[in-house]
Amino acid sequence: MTKKKKPPRIDASGINYIVGEDGSVHPRPQVLGVPVSVLTLDEAVATIDGWIASGERKYVCTLDVHALMESQSAPDVRNIYRSAAMVTPDGMPLVWLLHRSGYRTADRICGPDLMPALFRHSQRRGHRHFLYGSTDTTLSLLQEELSRNFPGAKIVGSYSPPYRALTREEELEVDRVVNAADPDIVWVGLGAPKQDRWMAAHRGSLKAPVLIGVGAAFDMLAGKITRAPRFLQRTGCEWMFRLAQEPRRLTRRYLESNSKFAIMLIGEKLHLTKRHADA
Repeated sequence: MTKKKKPPRIDASGINYIVGEDGSVHPRPQVLGVPVSVLTLDEAVATIDGWIASGERKYVCTLDVHALMESQSAPDVRNIYRSAAMVTPDGMPLVWLLHRSGYRTADRICGPDLMPALFRHSQRRGHRHFLYGSTDTTLSLLQEELSRNFPGAKIVGSYSPPYRALTREEELEVDRVVNAADPDIVWVGLGAPKQDRWMAAHRGSLKAPVLIGVGAAFDMLAGKITRAPRFLQRTGCEWMFRLAQEPRRLTRRYLESNSKFAIMLIGEKLHLTKRHADA
């Protein structure tokens, strides 16, 4: 029997919360208008496991600075993040911002960490996985790596979409293929915000309980992109490591996103300071 759906709670301050299956409560404070989930990796895995067990239909976004900045100029993207069941901070600047706001338990939860954690967990839970995005070559390498590292996990299908907008007929065929595979989790590796728009558009037509956007996780876990050493990840400099690998593709993206993020935070701080001074 399907359990009664637990909607996000909202307290008097306007902060909403994720309520876990065990009654645990996780705040979702807003960062530049986007509610970001305060969770550890283990709590995220447990929450997603609970959604699968109850048969609820959710989608999860992994939010980095670039995606956050995209949401500032694209109202549809901002609304997609506001409607997501979970928006994890994928980047140390967002984690530090949450810590400075008093949410000391907030942890960085990015696709390359969340995906292996859920595959490991699913070996004993029996969850079924579908991979959507990237190229056929990357998907083949990714399935090999995941099967080698998590032999008990079930990968029930994959789909590499063309590098163009799909026709309505093709979109319906994707829904049919995914639903026929009957997964519990659909992993979406299209990059943000494209993957977030895709999840929001297909959430109603896909039977899988959980859709998760994981960005570059497909390429990293497939071994096509080398991930930064752990110490660089924790210092917030992973973007520099990625920039060195893909300068042509990422230089403009990082320079624009990071500078806009800094300017907006300064502007918000000045606004708050002026408001307190006028009070």
